Amino acid sequence: MALPEINTILYTTSLGSHTRPVFRHAVKLATALNAKIVILHVVEPIGEMGTALIKNYVPKDLLKKIHDEGINEIHEEMHIRIEKFCAEELNNLPAADKLNVEYVVVEGNHTDSILNEAKKRGVQLIIMGSENTFGRHSHTTQQVARNSTVPVVIVPTGKKYD
Repeated sequence: MALPEINTILYTTSLGSHTRPVFRHAVKLATALNAKIVILHVVEPIGEMGTALIKNYVPKDLLKKIHDEGINEIHEEMHIRIEKFCAEELNNLPAADKLNVEYVVVEGNHTDSILNEAKKRGVQLIIMGSENTFGRHSHTTQQVARNSTVPVVIVPTGKKYD
């Protein structure tokens, strides 16, 4: 029986400084496997309460325009942040110039968005951090690991190790 081929890795990130060890693992694996990395950042939409309040004060057509412009600005800002993040990290890594990296920003629930992108892009591996920005175990990571149909590598974050 042959080992499964890993051509595409989905790396999920909040782009915080605590996620850099996770990114380094994704790069190391992608380099070793000659795989593409899809870097995914998920933007959580405004909650129901906020949406309801806004709808009471803003006309529907203006609300759609504001939403679309806001989402476009978030996408642009996230792409800039992702490119900066990658440039800072990849400058210190050997063979980084040969790495195939794609940046993706989506809007939605974190768990659902990660699982949907993994399926949509046909990835064979997901790499995630184990803690959220507050140092607690990430509910999203737990849910993705529980519901994923592909292996999930969970890297400890916020810890000092080599």
